[in-house]
Parts: sequence; C-alpha cells; structure tokens
Amino acid sequence: MTAQRVAEVIVIGGGIIGAACADELARQGLDVLVLDCQRPAATAAGMGHLVVLDDNRDELALSEYSVRTWREWAPELPDDCAMRNNGTLWLACNAEEMAAAEAKHATLRNYGMACELIDAQALAEAEPALRAGLYGALKVSGDGILYAPNAARWLLQRTGKVRQQPGRVVEVQGNRLRLDDGQWLQGDAVVLANGIYAAELCPELPLQAKKGHLLITDRYPVQISHTLVELGYVTSAHNAKGPSVAFNVQQRPTGQLFVGSSRQFDNHDPEVEGWMLGRMLRRASEFLPELGQMNAIRSWTGFRAASPDGLPLIGEHPQQPGLWLALGHEGLGVTTAPGTARLLAAQMLRTSAPLPLEPYAPQRFIGAGSPC
Repeated sequence: MTAQRVAEVIVIGGGIIGAACADELARQGLDVLVLDCQRPAATAAGMGHLVVLDDNRDELALSEYSVRTWREWAPELPDDCAMRNNGTLWLACNAEEMAAAEAKHATLRNYGMACELIDAQALAEAEPALRAGLYGALKVSGDGILYAPNAARWLLQRTGKVRQQPGRVVEVQGNRLRLDDGQWLQGDAVVLANGIYAAELCPELPLQAKKGHLLITDRYPVQISHTLVELGYVTSAHNAKGPSVAFNVQQRPTGQLFVGSSRQFDNHDPEVEGWMLGRMLRRASEFLPELGQMNAIRSWTGFRAASPDGLPLIGEHPQQPGLWLALGHEGLGVTTAPGTARLLAAQMLRTSAPLPLEPYAPQRFIGAGSPC
C-alpha cells in the first residue's frame, strides 16, 4: 500500500513525552507532525511531581538533568502550567528510614544537588500539619510541581511549527504507519511516544502496566508547603511485587491537596477500586491526620508504562529502521520529558548528547536478530 509522506518526523502520542520530543525536533529545524487519538494518558492522570530519583546513577542523571531543564524553562511557562519550585521532603518514620535519608543525602550531594537533612523538630516547624513522632526528613530544594497537560500543550505550541492531527494509529512499519481509517502515512522517521498503548503496535516492547489511584480534595487554606513523600515510597514503588501504597501528597496552587500513591501490576481496568483507594487514603491519613476531615471531590486512575529495569527506552527500534522509541518512563515521564527529547534528537540528528545514551538504548531488551 502506498503511503503519503506527510512530515519529516511523525510523533505518535501528544502527551508530555511526545510533546517534548516534537518540540525539540521542531526547534532543531525538522518538520514535525503529532498524531494523537485522545485516549486516556498518563500525562493527564499523574501528579506532575518534578522529582530527582536516585535508584541508580542513570535514573539520577536523567531526572536531575531534566528537572534542571524544567527550572530553566520556568520563566517561559504560562501561569496555567502551575509550575512551582516547592521542593520535596522525604519523610523518615523511624531510625532505619532516617539512615536511608542520610544515604540518599550523600548520593545527591555527591552529584552536586542542593539538599539537607532536617531533624524531627525542624520538620515539625516546616510542616506542622504532619503527625508528631516522625524522625526527620531529607529536603531536596530543586524539585517542583507542574500541571502536565497544560505543559504538554505549551510544548506543542511554543515554536509555532509543530503540526497536530487527530488520528488513531493501528499499525507501524518502520517509518510508515496506518491509521484506523486505512490511510498509510510516512515520514523520514516515526517516533513512538504513546506510553502503555505502544505495546499494541509493537507487542515485543517490554512494557508493564502499573495502575495508580489519585485523589484531589476541595480547596483549603495552605496545609503543606512542600511535596511530602515517605521514604518507604522507594521500597513500595520499585521493589514490591503486589499491590502497594505509599504516602505522597502535594498542595496545588489552587489550595487543593493532591493525594497518592498506589501501584497495581498488570491491571488494565481503569475503574477506581474502593479497596485500593481506601488503603491509599488510610496511609495518607497516618501522616496527615486532618486529611480525614477534608472533602474529596474526585478520584481517578492512570497507567504507568514501566520497563523491566526502570529506565526508559530512548532510541531507534533495532528491528524496524526509521521507528524511534521514547517509552517506559513509569512514574517519571513528566520529570524526564526534557532529557528524553534531547537524547532522542541527538541520536536522530547525530549530534552530541547531554548524557550517555547506552543506559537507555532499546537494544538492551529488543534484539536486532529476532522478528518483530
């Protein structure tokens, strides 16, 4: 079937990753078309926490570079992106978690990041709404929050050069794709950046769905000033094999409290599950006792697309020349969108990359010799 050439680069997915890739490629002078079918995306479902994580050095490098880039972009962002450099407090419930805070502090400080350990008294003064009895916390000053759907829209619009078109892609073949109306489109390159839905187009992609619940309250006077995350989140998010919850709360500029987080593996049901939502809220109330007195106005779910090693796949598909991947960010898609876009563009244009490329290469999971 003959394909119509419609752009130099066709990006599948208009969420934060696709938008960042489209923006970067357009800024590099390429003609870019974004196809988006408006299916529920992780961008709209997530908390918009710009956070540096350090499970390994490559995650640290990508997230730190990207958060720094978001801070550089902050003066350009419209007010409706609601970006705030509020910092993260990683909360320690006991001596063991305080030791983990100290280790995290050493890692981040060695990487040149601004952070400090605070004791129980300083924590109570900084966040009086927290329950008494916590051991202390690690404060990471450079982290922030962002309303990701509007940030994605800004990225798609800021150059005035990215073209957008509705369309559901049902098949990809390298730099060609087929829409659900049967039309074939072609570019010099196709970028697959549609999160968990990418596995429908390339089943060999090692993406695991991790369902999460979130809840937002009515508007209230300021309760907290930082994003608050328990240090147990690291264990829950990355090591648990079954359903898990962890305290993760931020106050939006509107005054609403944004409450997370939960994880369920390989659950593709978008419905809110009362038992999991209740478990998540009970955990949150253990840290914020007043939460139970607040009015919740909405809860919803979303799906993180996770790779086996927790790092995204950024680069050309080894089995399909012309098909490029920007996938598998799990809960760090909003955070790492700028770095992902620049690593992808550097490979496509054969320019210098800001970080080593190998840790994120798709070849670590997809062999060049087996059929797609």
